[in-house]
Amino acid sequence: MAEHRSAVDIAAPPGAVFAYLVTADGLTAWMGQHAVLDPRPGGEFTADIAGSPIRGEFLEVDEPHRVVVSWGVAGSADLPPGASTVTFTLTPIATGTRVEVHHTDLPEPRVAGHRAGWAHFLPRLALAAAGQDPGQDHWRPLTPGQ
Repeated sequence: MAEHRSAVDIAAPPGAVFAYLVTADGLTAWMGQHAVLDPRPGGEFTADIAGSPIRGEFLEVDEPHRVVVSWGVAGSADLPPGASTVTFTLTPIATGTRVEVHHTDLPEPRVAGHRAGWAHFLPRLALAAAGQDPGQDHWRPLTPGQ
């Protein structure tokens, strides 16, 4: 299994950024068209993102420092619901917050699509969490379900 790491600096404090990871309105402001989130260990993490039904659960919620969710695609044989793990680490910096994303347990064929997805969505998170409108999202993965 493979992994992906990326990061973005956001001009907002960790508490403000945290809300964009654990609330349906926050998450869909920068990623996805629909979300059902129950931000507690064992709580539901459901998001429809760029045509992919992402399903998992919250594994860790440490406000405003860290969010860990299981992640997979409903109906996928190689990345079923909850098969991979996404860790968001929020660190205060002089200009706001650095968000580091560590996505683990990805099947090798899925890494490129997830790398492209995080490269697209993290700048949108930076805009939304800083109070700007990232605009309507028309991005689609290289291959459906990525």
